[in-house]
Amino acid sequence: MAGGKYYIRTSGDYMNNEVEIKAQKVYKKKLFIKITKVAFLLLLILISIIYLFLYIIYAGGRFTVTLDKNMSNRKSVFLSEDGKIKNKARTLAADTIEYMDNISIKWLPSDIDTEATGAHNGDNYIAYTFYVINTGKETVHYWYEIDIDDTIKNVDEAIRIMIYRNGERVVYAKKNRDTKKAEPDTKEFVSNSIAVLEQRKNFKPNTKDRFTIVIWIEGDDPQCKNDLLGGEIKMHMDITEEHVDK
Repeated sequence: MAGGKYYIRTSGDYMNNEVEIKAQKVYKKKLFIKITKVAFLLLLILISIIYLFLYIIYAGGRFTVTLDKNMSNRKSVFLSEDGKIKNKARTLAADTIEYMDNISIKWLPSDIDTEATGAHNGDNYIAYTFYVINTGKETVHYWYEIDIDDTIKNVDEAIRIMIYRNGERVVYAKKNRDTKKAEPDTKEFVSNSIAVLEQRKNFKPNTKDRFTIVIWIEGDDPQCKNDLLGGEIKMHMDITEEHVDK
């Protein structure tokens, strides 16, 4: 048209556009690869953290007994696996067993409290004996508590914890799920997370308390069914001067 202006695009313009489009594709591809690598790395870190958490909870098979540092520092109360003051400690760790089948309390050795010190596990049960020693000059009161850290497949429904303290025996179990009452000849768990909570009063100087902890799956428990197969449980014991509600 007369007086109109026309712009002619040369092959160089097309080449520049093509180069720009290719550069954008390369950039997007590199960005996608970078994001994928970062996401994979974060996922790997997350999996590692979860694995470490589960390893701490379930691997190693250790039942620990820990004494409040205030009792050892201020009251001169200590733990000992063999009852000797030279082997005093604030934390004890007992080996547990990898597999536990259900048994009856009647199958446990009659001398299980006195047969040994330290870990003396048997087929399908855990047994651990240790001492609390008062080496100080004060009479003290203390609490002992067994906490359930985690449980899989409700195996705690049929677990039994038997504690001998200076020869006196108490068996603890979770309340029957159906009857809502204590299992025969047992004392109820305090809650879903606290199995045992007891106070020891008037622990005099230069005396020892002997403890034997026995843990097993009670085959006569109504909740001991095939549903528990593959279940796991993790517990630990704390000994403290004061009890704090959790």
